[in-house]
Amino acid sequence: MLVDRACATGPAVPGARGADAAATGAGAPAYAAGACLAQGPTGRSRNRTVFIDPGHGGPDPGVTAASAKESTVALAVAAELAKRLRADGYRVVLSRTGDTAVRAFAAAALTDGTLDATQVRLDLQARVRCANDSHAAALLSIHFNGYTDHTAGGSQTIYDDVRPFAHESERLAGALQGALLQQLKLADRGVLTDDALDAPTYSDRAESYGHLMLLGPAEPGWLAAGTAMPGALVEPLFLTNPREASLVTAAGGQRKVAQALAVGLERYLTGVPTQ
Repeated sequence: MLVDRACATGPAVPGARGADAAATGAGAPAYAAGACLAQGPTGRSRNRTVFIDPGHGGPDPGVTAASAKESTVALAVAAELAKRLRADGYRVVLSRTGDTAVRAFAAAALTDGTLDATQVRLDLQARVRCANDSHAAALLSIHFNGYTDHTAGGSQTIYDDVRPFAHESERLAGALQGALLQQLKLADRGVLTDDALDAPTYSDRAESYGHLMLLGPAEPGWLAAGTAMPGALVEPLFLTNPREASLVTAAGGQRKVAQALAVGLERYLTGVPTQ
């Protein structure tokens, strides 16, 4: 995953509305169509919200492998996860519900149809704004890994340890990683802090920030406000590993990953100790 350590056009769904309607203010940049949508619970309400961020999207595809594109697979898993959480009584806010960025970008502003480093940062800031407007109890960003060595594989979960709620983020990350390992039975790449990631960034400024923008602290001139709730970013498997990619390109495999994430979130939200 290429990260900026700073890291839709879709059909309407029942119970969906703009998640930031009351909080963004008139001057806030526009979201893309279908982005930042709230979906109400379909089961008995628990009066709690979970923010789900399918990584990348639209002009930012993420990892692109022979059989899968990260943005597409992340969205499919997020949609299945949202369905499960809603049935369990949670309100869900999705940063995107289709193959778009979260912030609206004019086609003419893109370079060869892709986002440049500044636009990636603006899109991540839109995700932060959506997360904070959701007033969620937990944040989960869904990504998938990639590497030049196609034998590399395994599950990994990342959190930020400098936030005031770092202990809760670590507990969330541990619950998610444990559930992924139990369900997928892939190699354990561990729970890591975002400043320990060994991954390329979009810019030198992102490198100097030293955190994932969706999880990290505010920094003047870079990130006006960080996300306001415990959060974690998961990379359940490597799309560049043919064996692992074959799991998540099938609907059954996507449901398996979503089930693992639902279990991990449930363990965290209900206070079940991480194994």
